[in-house]
Amino acid sequence: MARSIPADRFAVVVDAAARVFIAHGYRRTQVQDVADALGLAKGTLYGYAQNKAALFAAAVRYADGHEPLPAVTDLPVPAPADAEVAALVAGRLGAEIADLRLHGALAEPAHGTADTDPDELGGIVTDLYQRLARHRVAIKLVDRCAPELPDLAEIWFGTGRRAHVDALVEYLTRRADTGAIALPGPATLLARTIVELVTLWAVHRHFDPAPPTAGAADPAADDATVTAMLAALLNRATAPASPHRSR
Repeated sequence: MARSIPADRFAVVVDAAARVFIAHGYRRTQVQDVADALGLAKGTLYGYAQNKAALFAAAVRYADGHEPLPAVTDLPVPAPADAEVAALVAGRLGAEIADLRLHGALAEPAHGTADTDPDELGGIVTDLYQRLARHRVAIKLVDRCAPELPDLAEIWFGTGRRAHVDALVEYLTRRADTGAIALPGPATLLARTIVELVTLWAVHRHFDPAPPTAGAADPAADDATVTAMLAALLNRATAPASPHRSR
């Protein structure tokens, strides 16, 4: 019965469910796979979550620690209602998008080269990285499983990734038009590259199944080091040949 479950075990269940869904995707994952990862009997796992959908919803909701875990008396967690996980993801996206540094920059009037912060793009990249890192488990889960879940795919690839790339294209085009930055290629290509590069380092590298090779750079470099590198890289890559721009 749910009341006999150790109070600290649900966090372990959430972590295991996240790892299994990330490894196998939504359709291929079965409750037995999560039970095996935990060394539990399948029937025991049903004391924590009603079914596979409930395990997936719990992983998305709780794995990053943004919500308190349910009380033992509230277990097993029920299966989510239709579109409930998509609504959860949409809500989190909306909360982060509302005060993105990128959107703040777009809301400001256009400036000439001399009036633009030479490190503005680096700041936007750092802000995006930090937001992705806060939700890295849920992002990896959703990115892995959304293609198999249509309602989630619509939110994730539309409101999420595509909308952010479009906003970056607008930002890059505006700044290039004023001479504040120089584009090393098409704005659409650079915007997609920025999003993919930041996501790789903020999220995907943490789930790389390949062990580091001897003598290779540490794949677990701390977030502060990585964000500083990405900010410097992109600031330099877009620096205009202008005496107003310090390098």
